[in-house]
Amino acid sequence: EQIDKHIVVIDYGVKSNILRCLSSRFNKITVVPCDTDISDIKNLKPDGIFLSNGPGDPFATGEYAIPIVKKLILMEIPIFGICLGHQILALALGGETFKMHQGHHGANHPVKNIQNGKVEITSMNHGFAVNFDTLPSDVEETHKSLFDGSNCGLIVKDKPIFSVQHHPEASPGPYDSFYLFNKFQDLVSNY
Repeated sequence: EQIDKHIVVIDYGVKSNILRCLSSRFNKITVVPCDTDISDIKNLKPDGIFLSNGPGDPFATGEYAIPIVKKLILMEIPIFGICLGHQILALALGGETFKMHQGHHGANHPVKNIQNGKVEITSMNHGFAVNFDTLPSDVEETHKSLFDGSNCGLIVKDKPIFSVQHHPEASPGPYDSFYLFNKFQDLVSNY
């Protein structure tokens, strides 16, 4: 069910199904280019920020994206990142990413939700990963690949910020991690 909140989507190559998932939960979505200045984002008065998926090396995109995301983190509003958005968030938090030997591609990737112990079957499409050990102590790992142990999710303690490496919006599925959009909606409505 839609709530009366405004989400600004930072577009690194956003998939239309992510926009469908967001617009079914929030009544106003504004998509902005990934190099949009922080003052322009603040002027939109967002209730939450979504960091989208996209192609390529997060460090290269991060040249202009990281300074913006660092300022978004200081805004103290809910932030949700997926795939490249997850990697750029990790870089903005002080972590590092690395090029994987062969990457993760497909719709049958088992990911362990460390918070509740459940295994989620997920859709993935990425060639870089977050080196979780490089992140500061106020960042907690939430998801881990059962194929290779690579990081697949994080939250920032005491801030309404989280992200995942996999694609919960995957269509036609799997739907195991669809709940993450509801989690974001709850964060935004309660913040």
